[in-house]
Amino acid sequence: MKGSLSRREALLIMLTGLGAAGLAAARLLRSPRPQSVPGTLQRPSTTPQDTRRISMDPTPSPSSAPTAEETPAGAELLTPEWKEPARYGPRVVHIHSSEATHWDFGDGYYGNSVDQDVVNEMMDRGILALTGAKSVAEAWRSIIPTYRPGETGIAIKANFNNALWCGVCEENCEEWQLKIDALIHPINALVRGLKEAYSEFRESDIWVYDATIGGNPPVSERKIPKRFIRGCRYPGVRFFDRGCNEHAGFEKGGSEAEIAWSNPAHVPRPPAQRITDVLLDARYLINMPILKRHGGAGVSLGFKNHFGSIDHCPPLHAWMCFQWQAPHYTADYNPLVDIYRNPNIVAKTALTVADGLFGDRMKNDAKPTPWGTFGGRAPNSLFLATDPVALDCVLCDFLHAEGYRGGVPERSDDYLRLAAKAGFGEYERGDPWGRGYGVIDYESIGF
Repeated sequence: MKGSLSRREALLIMLTGLGAAGLAAARLLRSPRPQSVPGTLQRPSTTPQDTRRISMDPTPSPSSAPTAEETPAGAELLTPEWKEPARYGPRVVHIHSSEATHWDFGDGYYGNSVDQDVVNEMMDRGILALTGAKSVAEAWRSIIPTYRPGETGIAIKANFNNALWCGVCEENCEEWQLKIDALIHPINALVRGLKEAYSEFRESDIWVYDATIGGNPPVSERKIPKRFIRGCRYPGVRFFDRGCNEHAGFEKGGSEAEIAWSNPAHVPRPPAQRITDVLLDARYLINMPILKRHGGAGVSLGFKNHFGSIDHCPPLHAWMCFQWQAPHYTADYNPLVDIYRNPNIVAKTALTVADGLFGDRMKNDAKPTPWGTFGGRAPNSLFLATDPVALDCVLCDFLHAEGYRGGVPERSDDYLRLAAKAGFGEYERGDPWGRGYGVIDYESIGF
């Protein structure tokens, strides 16, 4: 792996220093996004006979959709490698298949009740709809356009928030608890697509990681358990954590590895944090959050998933968890925005894929339960976007529509308002089950 800072990353540091104005200027370089007519989203049937499969007929490719061979207007002012993260604008694609999972919400591990072939189809359909490409290979080349075998590390931030508890054996890294955690199936589907896009693709260029120390109390290290790795269909994929697999360290880099806090004068400065070496060495980042609520912050989605990209996240809850009467919480500052602002995240993020196969409608550390809005079943969904703000907004709306304890609290999206103000994407709250959105280009497929 390489530790040097690329020209693109150096430039992003300068843009970051300019704050929202600099990032807004960068966003002007965005190429046109595909246009689509959002589908009508209907709640799934509650009858067990509902076994509809998503259609794999490719979405027609709009003429304005960028391809791997095209260069976004103005990109030459940056670097040849530059790929603006929100290249497809505030477009959020939601793929659903009632056949994706078949868990009975009992005592067996939910990860053993997922149909990998169906998830593969969902990922293919989602990446086609997001990019407007004519083929899955072309779509992935537009997301990862400068791949070079053995030289291009693609980090995948998976979520193992609950793998730090006593359900993970310290000695053998086995896990038996049923609290919601990452599933291997979306990662398998992603690697499958990249191998189709690049004939010489190396599985070892995929780095799945969760790097933080968590728990409050007890303080523990997140570990990627064996049951997750056993499900990986590609033996070359590498796994990084803090105890069971390759070490996700925090030893490399200088100031570019540090989180630069931008707290206003009336807000205490959060404790120092660093970005994991895995991200310093990677060229691309794909964020894979889980669709779930949070007991203190209201929601735990794409931005909060990067608590697993820093070295010690528990103290930061005092700045963001309003439901826990956090002493430093304020609506005009959130450390999640500063974490995302780090050039190793904002400049390298190529895609966000939210795992809504089961999700958690109640809180971040609970066993998955059936969703009323999805017909008393699991959501059986994947969500894809290159705009992290738009994606989290849509996920918030699905959690709110579920109505657990009256929906997500009002302040749950404060961080999204701030992230939009910082230039990271488009903020809008809407109704994905009905009226939809005016700014966010939301499309549902498979219902």
